[in-house]
Amino acid sequence: MDAEGPPPPDATYLLPRHPSEVDRLDLQHYALRAMINADHLAPVDGAIAILDLGCGTGQWAFELCKEVPAALVVGLDLVPSKPNPPENYRFVRASVLQSLPFAAGSFDLVHQRFMSTAVPVSSWADGLDEAVRVTRPGGWVELGEPAGRFEPAGPATAEVRDMFRAFGASLGLDMDGVIFDSLDDGLRRAGLVEVERRNIDLPIGEWGGRIGSLMATDLRAIAMRMAPVLQAQFDLPREKWHEMLIAMQQEWVENHSAFPFAVAFGRKPR
Repeated sequence: MDAEGPPPPDATYLLPRHPSEVDRLDLQHYALRAMINADHLAPVDGAIAILDLGCGTGQWAFELCKEVPAALVVGLDLVPSKPNPPENYRFVRASVLQSLPFAAGSFDLVHQRFMSTAVPVSSWADGLDEAVRVTRPGGWVELGEPAGRFEPAGPATAEVRDMFRAFGASLGLDMDGVIFDSLDDGLRRAGLVEVERRNIDLPIGEWGGRIGSLMATDLRAIAMRMAPVLQAQFDLPREKWHEMLIAMQQEWVENHSAFPFAVAFGRKPR
């Protein structure tokens, strides 16, 4: 099930590729895992095949390999997963913006999260239909997406957020929480039943303990990697950007800011 070759040319991803992106994505994974005290909310009892769309480093899929050792766990992304995967893991190089390279009804659980920074709003419904197509009748689809905002947001945080919003919107990405707001309704429109949703407020900053520290590191890394792009886009001096980032991090602690996130899952009718 492995796939070779260069990444498809139609990929859209908000964040620049960076050697340390592996570390950042793993921090993101561990923060969310600690917050919900699980790797998933949908059932996996009896699963023999699991798919992680936009698998990133592969860490979520690696965890599922250990949790469900009898299952084949497949990760799909444009960039290969981390080395030394579990024996029951397979990587497939493909784009979620194209038809998935699997037969209908191939997986007991299809998982996808943090993909609103990669999938344009105009392609979201088609991508969800593909996820449902490759799910077996009686199987589950689980999605997790952020609102893309900070609550509450101080002035520096709001200013940085507005820059990200303008740049992401220019790529056709959802920067207004449309996908977040309709995550469960989207599953119902795609034909799933027994749909459930859980809203999570991820703390940002040391006030939020280990999870807050992980999230602050994750978001700080995003801001640093986007710095050259945003500085050029908005004609922003480097010193000004640096001052804004320092002020933003102080606001997270002073305001006890949180990053809203939602997980929704549903079953494909038999």
